[in-house]
Amino acid sequence: MTDYLFEPPEVHSIPVRGEAAEYPVSRIFCVGRNYAAHAAEMGVEVDREAPFYFTKSPQATLASGATLPYPPGTENFHYEMELALVIGKPVFRGTPEEAGGAVYAYGCALDMTRRDLQQAGKDKRRPWDLGKDVEGSAVFAPLTRAAELGEIGPQRIHLEVNGEVRQDAHLSDLIHSVPEVIADLSKYYHLEPGDVILTGTPAGVGAVVAGDRITGGIDGLDPIALTIGPAE
Repeated sequence: MTDYLFEPPEVHSIPVRGEAAEYPVSRIFCVGRNYAAHAAEMGVEVDREAPFYFTKSPQATLASGATLPYPPGTENFHYEMELALVIGKPVFRGTPEEAGGAVYAYGCALDMTRRDLQQAGKDKRRPWDLGKDVEGSAVFAPLTRAAELGEIGPQRIHLEVNGEVRQDAHLSDLIHSVPEVIADLSKYYHLEPGDVILTGTPAGVGAVVAGDRITGGIDGLDPIALTIGPAE
């Protein structure tokens, strides 16, 4: 048995509806600007040729219903409601047909973002990591097996802050579909169980402050909730 200088990081996982075992998270990939209206509100044009990605650390994983302290280093902390999917079998250089069959389950997710730090990175042509890879910023509701949700498209995706609707769209508004995203990402990575993909957010993103309560949902999936706590 290998000895380590310190205790290895704990495994972060997501509950699965109807399953005693949880889904362990190894990598989190996120699709940027995958809804045209959101790209417009961010002042950029959509790249319809191919999706692009950023990543979050597994340690960013947080369970729905938690309280997240307002993070350090930002004065403009944003919510982004997203459809998450998790990989159930390996796929590398897959076709969209093969890629679609690799989905194990879907769930509601929040991509919480230090928007001011993300924008500062863009302005200086630097990476977005400080804006996106934030502790507790990948919030997940329990997952639902893919077969139970059915075809992706007609489902409503929405988010509320303190009960007021801020995001409201349908999954049919995705520019790059779930199979297209997985097939494209599999050109660059050996995707395998443990990989999580957040598929992008609709228009209506905005800032939250300590004391705000975020709720959201996607038809057919468990809803999601997050409370913003005081800064540490």
